[in-house]
Order: sequence, then structure tokens, then C-alpha cells
Amino acid sequence: MSTTIELPPAGQRAEPGEYLPPDPPPLPDDASPEQKDIHWYTHVYRGDQVPQLTFRAVAMGAMLGMLMSVSNLYTTLKVGWSFGVAITSCVISFVLWNALRALSAGRLSPMSILENNCMQSTASAAGSSTGSTIGTCFGALLLLDPLHRHVSWPIVASFTLVTGALGVFLAIPMKRQMINQEQLPFPSGIAAATTLRSLYSRGNEALRKAHALVAALVVGAVVGVLNTAEDQFVALGKFFAWMKAHLFDVHLPDLIPADGFRLLAGKPMVAFGFEPSALLIAAGMIVGLRVSLSMLASATLLYVVVAPWLQSLDALNANVAGYVPSIPLVGGGTLFHPVRWALWGGASVLVFSSLASLALQWRTIGRSFQVLRRARAGAASAIDERMAAIEVPSSWFIAGIVPITIAMVLIQLIAFQIQWWAGLIAVAMSFVLAQVACRTTGETDTTPIGPMGKVMQLLFAVISPGNVTHNLVSAGVGANGAAASADLLTDLKSGYLLGANPRRQFLAQFVGVFFGTIAIVPAWYLMIPDAAALEKYPLPATQIWVAVARVLSTGIASLPPSASVAILIGALIGVGLPLLEKVFPQTRPYLPSATGLGLGWLVFFSNALSFAIGAVIAWLWGVVHERSQETFNVPIASGLIAGESLIKALLAMLVTAIGLAGG
Repeated sequence: MSTTIELPPAGQRAEPGEYLPPDPPPLPDDASPEQKDIHWYTHVYRGDQVPQLTFRAVAMGAMLGMLMSVSNLYTTLKVGWSFGVAITSCVISFVLWNALRALSAGRLSPMSILENNCMQSTASAAGSSTGSTIGTCFGALLLLDPLHRHVSWPIVASFTLVTGALGVFLAIPMKRQMINQEQLPFPSGIAAATTLRSLYSRGNEALRKAHALVAALVVGAVVGVLNTAEDQFVALGKFFAWMKAHLFDVHLPDLIPADGFRLLAGKPMVAFGFEPSALLIAAGMIVGLRVSLSMLASATLLYVVVAPWLQSLDALNANVAGYVPSIPLVGGGTLFHPVRWALWGGASVLVFSSLASLALQWRTIGRSFQVLRRARAGAASAIDERMAAIEVPSSWFIAGIVPITIAMVLIQLIAFQIQWWAGLIAVAMSFVLAQVACRTTGETDTTPIGPMGKVMQLLFAVISPGNVTHNLVSAGVGANGAAASADLLTDLKSGYLLGANPRRQFLAQFVGVFFGTIAIVPAWYLMIPDAAALEKYPLPATQIWVAVARVLSTGIASLPPSASVAILIGALIGVGLPLLEKVFPQTRPYLPSATGLGLGWLVFFSNALSFAIGAVIAWLWGVVHERSQETFNVPIASGLIAGESLIKALLAMLVTAIGLAGG
């Protein structure tokens, strides 16, 4: 029998507290959707009592989100994915605001926990929801353009803004169902809410976490400066030379050993060594042993076994008419580049494993398309009325989605010559893919951005066969819209747990998209002035989009025969590993990660080695002192990643700006 929960008089709340929300009483297991709303509204909701959508919260979130958007652009180009903004922004905001309060001698009031959550929403929208298409979609377009021309900035800016806004509005109809009623976990959202609770509890451990993150951010930035090429800046080069002559050499080399490991008597291979990068080691600390060791094993197989074997075959068949070499040469013919061949097999593993994993979650997908429950009349009417006053209304969804759809169709039509009906299909598919992405993120904390893009690429291979531009742009629409929705629902989960007003939180997210676009578009052109600058990065995610677009437009017959074999083997591995995990779940800890195996052939060996080092450090730390590892591993790793990626992105932009000023 269900337990009755009475709705309190309007305006009353249970034990509001000044800044830290109280722990609510337990909710009955058999509670109905209406009872869940009453329970939350009575014991958790504090949006009418505590400041939330304030200028200072949005301004802080916009500033941090703009910085994090640039940081995530760099990590996308470097290692193939972006990292969460929510926890990092919450901690930095808390530290910065308290520092400002100290400087003002207490004249500034403390930022409430809901203001910090509002700041988190703005920062996440700016830092994560605008960047998915830049490095992948537009990076792939730059590489595939015959003349290697950039898409013009008005098109990139409008596309980024509209797809980001699309994701914000697509989250509206899913929020109340997935968060309020089904109460999906969204683990990262819970983690962010827990972090804020810890910070506002004024506990020593929470403050130590905050200080550790900020200190690691500084260390990451210093490492990023010290491993910058000596010839990138004249002043920096002089500093390195002076330090070497008078004290000691502080410059960190690009690779150790400088020429890489030499297993063959022939030419060396690109990035076959150790890269002294705090970012890569920290990424391994977060990713963990299974993925990182799978990456290293895969990269070692490529560099030590497969690439040398293919090099010998290329040498034997160099004079055979019509023979297409497998391993290309770069650097004026001085270096072998195994990854340029291996990307076909690596992309195959990732694409097929992603699609197989998605297919095996058919129950999750099915639940994504269930018709939303209708609110019952009578007893539910009172809470429905009060919830309607704070939830984002359907009228906002319609008022936003209609002009966004029109704008998205026009951008595709005018800028990329995608017919209006095909552009409309891309937007409609964004809603479908967002349903799947949000539910998958809510249940597993993994956003399937890759599969979402591949579904669109496969669809447009049928709708617009042979056109790589249409293929990539449609994937950008679907992937960014779906990823943005999932990311923002994660923040809405944090707000739900903290008692935030969802309507105000939505407004903060919507504003964040504009600030993210303002930051990331000029950053893209400053970091990547031309295709040559782009090709200096490993580009694992971008290369997958390029590989899929090429295969779908030209067929695998255009590839070296060895690449076709790699694609087939990669497909078998990509499908086989998820099936084994599904059928024999007890074997999962002992099986390699399909993601790790695929990435090992998409990133340089130096990247995979650093990931593995970071994962081993985190594991050993946990063995020696488990509690401190659980407390500080993520804050330290997040700070190192943010610090180095941000300074590297800023230095790259500064180089371009100096060049433009000098030109």
C-alpha cells in the first residue's frame, strides 16, 4: 500500500537552512509520481528562499565556462574527448569567490549553494555544450576539403550556437520524466551535488579537495609552459636558454628519447616514446587501468609488431606497379606514421563496439520512447499547479524549438547545400538521438556521442550518398544536440538534488551557450589557423569522423588492402567484446576494453604510454592509501588536465595572434 504524503501550504518549506539543504526524509519505495513531486517540493525545493539566478552566479559561470570550453577543445584535439566541467567549475568558483570576499574584507556576501549550482549550469553549457562539433565536424571538414579551407566563421558560429541551443531545448520534455519521476541516477550530477554539499558543509576534507584541485591546476599550467617548443616564442626560448646556461635546463622535451625508441634499422616512427605531459598522465588517472592498459597494449602491438611488418612489405613491393603502401612517410620522408594507417582499424573497433553496445541496451532505448505518463486528476492537481510554476513550461519548448529548427534547416541549406527536407530529418533525428543519449547517460554516466554521430553518418550515406560534407554536417547536428541535452540533464539532476528552481537553471544554461560560442569560435581559428596546424594534433575523434565519411562516400576499395583487413578485424573485435561482456559478465574485468583497444590505434604511442603511467600511479596510490586516493585522485587529475590544456590552448592562440599582428 502506498504511503500518503500531504502537500504543505504554498510558500512553506521544511527546515530550509541558510545555505546547506537538509537531508530529506526517505521516500516510500512505492511512491507514485505525484508523491515524488510532493516529497521533493516539501523537503528539498528551496528555489524561492535561496538566491539562485543572480548576475554574479551567471557571470562567474560564463567566465569559467568560456575558459573550460577552450580547454575542452584542446583535449578533444589531443586525446579525443572532453572532460566534465561541473565539478571543476564548482570548486574553482567556490575558491575564487571566497578569495574575492577576503579581498573585499567581507563586504561581498557568500555565494549560496544554489547560486553555485546556477554557476555550474552556466559553465557546463558554455564549456561542454558548444564544443562537440568544432574539433570533430569542422576539423574533419578542414582535413577533407581539397584546398584545406576553413569553413567561414559566421557559419561555424551560427552552427555552434544553434546546435547548442537545440540541446538545451531538447532537454525540456525529458527532464521531468527522467529526473523527477523515474529518478535516473545521472552519477556525475550526483557527484557534483555531493561536492557542493561538501564544500558548503565547511568540512576540512572538502576544503582540502578544493585546494588540491587549484594547486594541481597551477602545476598543470607550469608543465604546459615548460613543455612548449623552444621556438614557439622568442621570449620563452630565451628564458629556456638562460636557465640552461646559468642554472639548469627547465625545458621539457617533446619526446623522451628525442628520436623515439628505435626498434628498426630504418626510419623512426612518429611519437614512439614518452611525452612529458601532466594532462595525459592525469587523464589516465581518471580513465583507469582497464582502458589505459588496453590502449598501451594496442599501441604497442601497432608500433612493435604490425607497423614494422607492414614497413617491410612496403619496402619489398615498392617497385610493384599499382601497389599502395600501407604505412605513409611524413616529415619529408624521415618518419613513418603508423597511426595514419591504423586509424581505419581503430575507428572500426570504436564504431562497431559503440553500435553493438547501444544495440545491447535495447531495453534502455525502448524506455526512451515510452509515452510520458499523464498526470492524474484530483489529488495530483495541487502539486501539478505548483510544479508547473517552477518547471520549464511546454510553451517555452515550443517557442524555442520552432525558430531553432528553422535556423538549423536554413544553415544546412544555405551553408552546406543540404536540401530542406534532409535538414529537417537531421533536426528530427536529433530529438530521437537525444532521447537515447540522455537515458544512457542517466543510467550509465556514459554519453554515447560517437554512436550518435555514426547513426547520422549512416543515415545520410543513404539520403545523400557520396557527399562527405552532408555526412559530416548531419553528424554534427545530431551528435552535438544529443550530447548537449545529456550534459545539461546531468546539471539539472544536481539542481534537483539541491532543491533548485529548474526554470531558473534552464535560463542559466541557455545563457551559457552564448558565452561558450563567443569563446570557442575565435579560439578554434586562433588555435587552428590552417590544416597544417590541425595535423600537429593526434585528432583521434576527428580521424574517426574522417574515416567513416571517406568509407561511406568512396568505399573501402579506395584504401590499401591491409587497411581493409584492419577494418574487418576491428569490426569483429568491436562486436565480439561487448557480446562477451553481455553473455559472460563475470569475465568483464579480465577482458580488454574495446574503447581502449580502438583508441590505442588512433592516438600516438606516447599518448597511450602516458595514459598507462597515470592509471598505474592511481592504482598504486589506492593500494598504498585507499582513502586519500579516493579523496584526492579526481580533484588533482582534473586540475592537471584543466591547467595544462588551458595554457596550451592559450599559447596556441597567442602564437596565431602574434603572427597575424606581425603579418
